Amino acid sequence: MPDRTQDYVKAQDHFYAALVESSDDAIVAKDLNSTVVSWNPAAERLFGYVADEMIGESIRKLIPADRQQEEDEILAKITRGERFPQFTTERMRKDGQLIRVFVTVSPVIDSHGNIVGACKIARDATEYLAAQERIEESEKLFRTLAENIAQMAWIAAPDGTITWCNQRLTDYTGLDVEGLKSVDRQKIHQPEHASRVLGRYYHCIESGEDWEDIYPLRGLDGEFRWFLGRATPIRDRHGKITQWCGTHTDITDQREQADRIRLMLHEVNHRTKNLLATVQALARRTASGAEDGNGSFVERFEQRVEGLATNQDLLVKGEWREVDLEELVRRQLGFLGEDHAQFEIAGPSCALSANTAEAIGMGIHELATNSLKYGALSVPEGKVAIGWETEPVTGRLSMWWRERGGPRVSPPTRKGFGTTLIADLPRAKLNAEVTLDYDPKGLAWTLSGENLLAEEPQGIAAE
Repeated sequence: MPDRTQDYVKAQDHFYAALVESSDDAIVAKDLNSTVVSWNPAAERLFGYVADEMIGESIRKLIPADRQQEEDEILAKITRGERFPQFTTERMRKDGQLIRVFVTVSPVIDSHGNIVGACKIARDATEYLAAQERIEESEKLFRTLAENIAQMAWIAAPDGTITWCNQRLTDYTGLDVEGLKSVDRQKIHQPEHASRVLGRYYHCIESGEDWEDIYPLRGLDGEFRWFLGRATPIRDRHGKITQWCGTHTDITDQREQADRIRLMLHEVNHRTKNLLATVQALARRTASGAEDGNGSFVERFEQRVEGLATNQDLLVKGEWREVDLEELVRRQLGFLGEDHAQFEIAGPSCALSANTAEAIGMGIHELATNSLKYGALSVPEGKVAIGWETEPVTGRLSMWWRERGGPRVSPPTRKGFGTTLIADLPRAKLNAEVTLDYDPKGLAWTLSGENLLAEEPQGIAAE
C-alpha cells in the first residue's frame, strides 16, 4: 500500500512537472527574496532568457526601473498569504524590448503551512491589448462622429427599443435613453402624425425592412420641426437582427425652401398667364400716345417690353440680402417706362429684409399690373400715390398704395391668385396687417408690421 501511494505521488509530480513544462504561459517560481528558483520553457520564449540565465537571479531583472514598486507590493501580499490578482504591466526582455504582459501571483505553501515563495504566471498581452485599443479607438471614433454629426442619431434593440442616443437628440427633445423608452416618447410627436409614424416604424421593426418617414418632432421650446427619419437593421453573420441604427435629419429649412419654390413657380405661372394681357395693355397705352411727339409706337412699345423683361428677371433672382425700398418700388414699376409721371413716390430711406422685399415686391408688381389693366394707370389722367413711414427701433413699416382719377372701382366678383400676392402673402410671410379698400374713386392698399426692416439699411445700385 505504501508503495502504491509513493508511486501515485511520483506520478502526480511528473504530471505537474509536465504541465508546467508544456504550458503556453510563463510559469516562474521565486522565493520571498524575489530569487528565481524555477523557469519553464514558456518563460524562456516570452522573456528571452534561458533557465540557466535566470535561476538564482532576482526577478527584478525583468522589471523596469519605474515599476520596481510592483515587486514590493507583490511580496507584501504574498507574505500575508494573499493572491495577487491578474494585472497588466510591462516587463523587460533580454533584448531590452518592453513587452506588455498579464501577471498573476500566488503564494507557495510547504507541507507545514509555511509560505516559502511565490508562483508567477505571465502571458503576453501585446496582441490582446492592441485589439482592445483598436476597439476603444473605434468606439471613440464612433462616439466622436455620432456626437458631432448634424443628425440626431440613435441605436435600438431588435424589438425597436432605444438603447442609445446622441446628445443632439437629447438636447432637442429633452429626453434621454430612459425617456425615449417610455411613453414620454409619444409626447414629441404631433398627435395627428404619431399613430402613422409609430405604426410604420414598428411594422418595419417586425418585418426587418429599412424604415424611412417624414414627420414633425417637438423640441424643448415647444415648437415642431420636420425631420427625415431613417433606420437600418444591423445583422449578424446568420442574418439575425442584433440592433437598429437610426438618424433624424432636420429638413425644416428644405421644406420651407420647397414651399417657397412652389410659390415662385405658381407666381411665374400666374405672371405668364397675365403677361400677354399686360403686353396688350402696354400696346394700347403706347398706341394712344403715339402722336404726342414722344417717339414712334414701335420704339416706345419696345422700351416698355424691355422694362417688363428686366423686372421679370429681377423677380426670378429673388435672392436679395437687403433691398432699398424706394429702389424696389421704382424697379417694380420700371416696365411702365415714362408713365412714372403718374406716380407720387415718397418715404424715408430704408432697407428691407430679404423676406419683406420679396413679399412687397410681388405685391407692388401685382398692384401695378392690375392698375395698368383696370385701374388708375389704364387712363392717362390716373394717379397713384405710393408712400411709407418707418420706426427703425422696432423695424416697423407702414406702407400704402392709393389710386385716383381712374375708372370707377368695384370689388372683384371672385378672389384670384392676384389677391393672394397683394394681401394673403404679406399676411402669412411677414405677419403684417394688410387692407384692400375698393373705394369707387380708387383702390387703396395698406400694409403695416414690425421687424420688416433690415438691421443696417443699405441701398443697392441700380442695374
